[in-house]
Amino acid sequence: MHRPVATWFLLLLTSMLVGSWALAEEGATSIAIRDVRVWPGPDATRVVFDLSSGLKYSVLTLRDPDRVVIDFSGAHLEIGDRPLPAGQGLIKQLRAGMRGSDLRLVLDLAAPVVPNSFLIAPQAEQGHRMVLDLAPGKTVVASAPPVVKATPLTNGRDIVIAIDAGHGGTDPGASGGASTREKDVTLAIARRLKQVIDAEPGMRAVLTRDGDYFLAHRVRIKRARDQQAHMFVSVHADAYRDSTVAGSSVYVLSPRGASDEAARWLAERENAADLLGGVSLQDKDSVLASVLLDLSQSASMSASLDAAEKVLHELYRIGNVKRTSVQQAGFLVLKSPDIPSMLVETAFITNPDEEARLNDPSHQQLLADAIHAGVRTYFYANPPPGTRIAQLRQQKEADRLAAAAAGGAAVTVNPR
Repeated sequence: MHRPVATWFLLLLTSMLVGSWALAEEGATSIAIRDVRVWPGPDATRVVFDLSSGLKYSVLTLRDPDRVVIDFSGAHLEIGDRPLPAGQGLIKQLRAGMRGSDLRLVLDLAAPVVPNSFLIAPQAEQGHRMVLDLAPGKTVVASAPPVVKATPLTNGRDIVIAIDAGHGGTDPGASGGASTREKDVTLAIARRLKQVIDAEPGMRAVLTRDGDYFLAHRVRIKRARDQQAHMFVSVHADAYRDSTVAGSSVYVLSPRGASDEAARWLAERENAADLLGGVSLQDKDSVLASVLLDLSQSASMSASLDAAEKVLHELYRIGNVKRTSVQQAGFLVLKSPDIPSMLVETAFITNPDEEARLNDPSHQQLLADAIHAGVRTYFYANPPPGTRIAQLRQQKEADRLAAAAAGGAAVTVNPR
């Protein structure tokens, strides 16, 4: 009997030791949630979790009362004495507790929501993150471009410019050596650009964001389309590892980017929007829809390039330009098939001299004035029919013809 008892005791002791080692290992590898941040925006409330590494998690929505429950597998809070953030936006309060080796976080809500979550791998100075977006429960987030009905043309309407301040909220963009954040300078320049455009008779500007909050790229495009914008200008600040690199650049959509977007629209045309001219792809066969979309994209890309060249010319007049020709890229924010779009890299935030200028209100105004001048030149040469600027151009042409006729001179009519 002694040997079996000894063997049993040895097995029990071994099991206890193995269990202890497993617990120690689990504790050593437990994933730390080092910060929790809440950003209320106009369309959604975003919660960002800073993590020590990637993890597994689950998200559950509950009603009566409305809550979102997040279970983080093998994780713990590591925020020291700091409390969880106060409720903001759609969140009334946040609560946390351990469930064995897992962390449970409960978001008490002010209203029903539709959650959307994803993990972000480390980028630059940012580590692992988990992002949770909470949209109002009655809002349907479409995966295809939203349906926008074109409004009838009315005489004398303004030319609308959508100004997009790059980055925002949880997305700070690039940063300079003096801790300047791209999202801050782009918003400052965008606000100044709106002021000078609004002061131009016959033109009006709308901002995709007018505060420090995050917007997805397609939401930015949607806001421009909702306003029936005639042009989309996205304002950014460039960055590079070599701090001596400097200068402005202007980008338009590349042919490859346009092809990818066209394929997406055609694949989803049952849910796709009308183009801004009022042409619907929804009831067209594949061939006709492809032709109509190609015509719209071609006209938009041609106008984008023409306007971008004029903006680049104005930027060259006020300072250094890194590239003397307009560049092409597949930036998602440029992919509207029916709105001429450009992205302006105003300067290199990683260059100390240019970072200082980006923080200077007088230089911000120079940049805004240059972009406005380029856009104005383009639209005075190519005014959309029915706009006030088109009427002014027609009136000038009529006055010129009348003056020429009164003097008996030969007249050459501008075909535009």
